[in-house]
Parts: sequence; structure tokens; C-alpha cells
Amino acid sequence: MDYLVLNANERKEKGKEAAKRIRSAGRLPAVMYNSKGKATMLDVDEAEFTKVWKVTTPSTLISLDVGGKKSLALIKDTLYDIKTDKNLHVDFQVVDEKKPLKFTMKVQTAGNPVGVLREGGFFETGVKEVTIQCLPKDLPPRIVADVSNLAVGASFLVKDLPFEKSVKILSNGEEVVARVKNSK
Repeated sequence: MDYLVLNANERKEKGKEAAKRIRSAGRLPAVMYNSKGKATMLDVDEAEFTKVWKVTTPSTLISLDVGGKKSLALIKDTLYDIKTDKNLHVDFQVVDEKKPLKFTMKVQTAGNPVGVLREGGFFETGVKEVTIQCLPKDLPPRIVADVSNLAVGASFLVKDLPFEKSVKILSNGEEVVARVKNSK
């Protein structure tokens, strides 16, 4: 599987002044956490990170190259300044390719239900997130519930979400993602 690659350098300096120097050089201060929670201070090229950041989702794995040593990682958190439209800091979480991950993801709905378009029903959403478990390589980029076929009185349940067999749903399968109710 091809992953987005992001190059990083290990750094020793820490603190506000060091972060300012790193940013003024066009780089971002960063921290990489391993599976045991040990932190390693890094810096990454700001432009390179922004390109990667704009095309990823919270479940997108990237190949983090730190001085030739590659690790699979998720972008755990970013500090973003809306005034300057720039990232200020990034945290990475390294994952073990062989261990299943437990991951909570947002559920998106797509489509216009026939029960609303043709039958005059009222569309209502339910759970906003589901928890899944799978190997890192099987993490879906997003979870989308196609509600186009929902008629009045019909519901789309968590167990109806389109997952690969390698993804285990940990949330209650009977919870409602979306439904079309009678408007009367």
C-alpha cells in the first residue's frame, strides 16, 4: 500500500524561542508519540506538511521518515492559527501495523432520501460517531451512510454501514444513524 510520505528531522531544542526559530525557518515543531507514549521532538517542512494535511482525514496513515527510519503514523493533533492560516505545531501517533486499532470516527450521510423527496417525510439523524476496530491498513478514510433509499418509516442502522469484513464494529449495531419519519 502506498502512503503519503512526510520527512522529519529530530530536534533537541524545546521552548517558545526554539519554536519561533523553527517556524521562521519554514518548518513546524512537531512531536511523535510511539505506542508506549514516549515522545520524540521533531520538525517538519511547513509547506510539505500542509500539502499532506489538506488531503488527509483523521484515519489516514502517513509514512513518517525521520532520518531514514520510516514509521506509520496518524496526525493526532495540530495547532492551527486561523489569523495567519498556518499550522503552528503537529503531533503524530505512530501505529503498529500488526496490532488492531480501536478508532472512533464520524459518520457522514449522503443522498436525498426518497421518503423526503417523494413521500413528504422528515429526515432525522441519529448517532454521529461509531467505534471500530481493525488493522491500521484497513482503516477507512471516512464512513458514509447512503440514505437515498430511505422511505418514510425506514431507518439506517449502524450495522447497515458499508464496512469491509476486516473492520469490526464496536458500537451498538442497532443504533440509528438516520431515519425518515412521517411529517404528520
